[in-house]
Amino acid sequence: QVQLVESGGGMVQAGGSLRLSCAASGLTFNDYVMGWFRRAPGMEREFITAISRSGVAYGYADSVKGRFSSSRDNAKNMVYLHMNSLKPEDTAVYYCAAGENIYYGDHRRDMTYDYWGQGTQVTVSS
Repeated sequence: QVQLVESGGGMVQAGGSLRLSCAASGLTFNDYVMGWFRRAPGMEREFITAISRSGVAYGYADSVKGRFSSSRDNAKNMVYLHMNSLKPEDTAVYYCAAGENIYYGDHRRDMTYDYWGQGTQVTVSS
């Protein structure tokens, strides 16, 4: 059974930093592209970034470019989202996702991902 479990969310003041983690199990981790998405209240799910099987970033949403970065550790089946200079508009539930048959160009589309975590809440206060 595939499981993706996010952690590291919480409440932080604007300008602060958080690191989200996503632990994957039940899959051959390095066969999967890993994505990060978020959903703010009343909004649709938004692509943030994706990272290739070998750890190359597939780009970032304009809203987070220069502030967020992603990394993965294939030996530990972990993917991370490093978030700096947080803003109140970053408040959302953050999700990691795994997709086996994703290549550059597909990575922004949530429907191409096979598995999703339950999400972790990030709240940024002004």
